[in-house]
Amino acid sequence: MRDLWLVGIGTGNPGHVTLEGQQALREAAVVLIPRKGAAKEDLAELRHAILRAAGAEARVVHFDMPERDPSLPYGERVDAWHDEIARRWQQALEGAPEGPVALLVWGDPGLYDSTLRIAARLPGQPKLRVIPGITALQALTSAHAIPFNQINGAVQVTTGRRLRDEGWPEGVGTLCVMLDGECSFRTLPPEGVQIWWGAFLGMPEQVLEHGPLADAGPRIIAARAEARARHGWLMDTYLLRRD
Repeated sequence: MRDLWLVGIGTGNPGHVTLEGQQALREAAVVLIPRKGAAKEDLAELRHAILRAAGAEARVVHFDMPERDPSLPYGERVDAWHDEIARRWQQALEGAPEGPVALLVWGDPGLYDSTLRIAARLPGQPKLRVIPGITALQALTSAHAIPFNQINGAVQVTTGRRLRDEGWPEGVGTLCVMLDGECSFRTLPPEGVQIWWGAFLGMPEQVLEHGPLADAGPRIIAARAEARARHGWLMDTYLLRRD
């Protein structure tokens, strides 16, 4: 693998892929697509739909995503998981045609995504090309028709884990939360806080909720559970703002 192209594909809508991204998918020799089990087979199909929409004719190579080892401490668990993903990329590409290899990356490869870290583990260090994509945060603020920041206001992007452990960061008026499978907004005092939440952003299945945290929080928890039960998987994010 001498050339590895990481193509940001937004949040699942083929229209989120930029013209540069579409051209890269057409020019790639191979496209790597992960499989995450039967319950998430439509995630792989979404990637195939994006390839069809782009007119890509590259050879598609699948690989099975490994599971994280819950017995390891968090940092070691993630490191071992990344090592195994890199190994499976190499294994899947044995005998593949020569030429650039493309990976379709949800959102943008540079925002709360580990593809660049996994690529750094590959032997021989292939030449990387990163093509930006629409992030979940852009899709969220667009869906709700709100600005990302207040006038001259600070914005912090964090994770559900850090929100639970550390609470609301001092001096921050707008807080964007990623990778939160536990509705960590429940740990905050709700007074004076507004929330804008979205799942399946930019897709036909899109679900939105917003309002004062005390009122909208229970609706979000219920909508999230219903959407996960219906689809078998869920991608969501939310923005919090103090009045």
